Amino acid sequence: MKPRISVVGSVNMDLVFRTPRLPVLGETLQGHEFRQIPGGKGANQAVAAARQGAHVDFIGAVGDDGFGEFSRSCLQKDAIALDHLVTIANTATGVAGILVEDAGDNCIVLAAGANARLSTAHIDAARATITKSQFLICQLETPLPVVTHAIRIARELGVKVILNTAPVCPLDDRLLAQVDYLILNETEASQLSGITVTDQASAKHAAQNLLQRGVGAVLLTMGENGALIATSAVTTHSPAMKVKVVDTTAAGDTFVGAFAVGLANGLSLIEATREAQFTAALTVTKLGAQTSIPHRAEVLQFMATGVVA
Repeated sequence: MKPRISVVGSVNMDLVFRTPRLPVLGETLQGHEFRQIPGGKGANQAVAAARQGAHVDFIGAVGDDGFGEFSRSCLQKDAIALDHLVTIANTATGVAGILVEDAGDNCIVLAAGANARLSTAHIDAARATITKSQFLICQLETPLPVVTHAIRIARELGVKVILNTAPVCPLDDRLLAQVDYLILNETEASQLSGITVTDQASAKHAAQNLLQRGVGAVLLTMGENGALIATSAVTTHSPAMKVKVVDTTAAGDTFVGAFAVGLANGLSLIEATREAQFTAALTVTKLGAQTSIPHRAEVLQFMATGVVA
């Protein structure tokens, strides 16, 4: 049977500009190209999990506009269950303006739109769906009270919780203590722990801080420097794969979705992390969010050969 995962999260339309570099304040910069690509951290993570073989139920909100209709149709193409993707009347779908420079780095501006209208009532309506799941995935592009409510329900139902702390905001220890797997990058770890993460030693220090606050396991992703895996019993480092970087958009989201599927399929924490790294590495070799997320066959080939198809 397919692993079953619920995702509570955001849906955005990504407006992507390729540029030679990032502009400075007040500058008008000629870009290379423009594309509209479906995105949103929640939707990206749902797509990543679905393309790695999971049955995914998505809980979120779009507006009653063209972006909302298009985003819904894209999720349907990946066979994601959308019984709890609500359409909010007289509201715009979330939008992300993304600048991607030639080196592959990006900067992003968000307008939450319908994502900000997701409510605890929508989560309550999806309770029976969450009950059937092995894992609940959340991020922070929807209102924090809604995320908190979803995590509380999952814990009551015995469903494991994965929280990706992006975009980062202050989180209290009561919430962190309900998180089985906390996934975050260096910037997010620095802000949540108060410890500036610059290398493996400082990453370990930050992870220990978060574990002491009640998190079950910390996965601290560090891009080309790999990932730190920390629990109360073990701390280890998993090196990154070397690939040609085209665009880092959705790499973190792909990691989250693939990691959840790995765990749901019975992999160990370290094995699931390694498989998620392979999957995320493929993502950065292509442009865009959901357009760059690989399917299972691509990942298996990459893991077997080390060659990007």
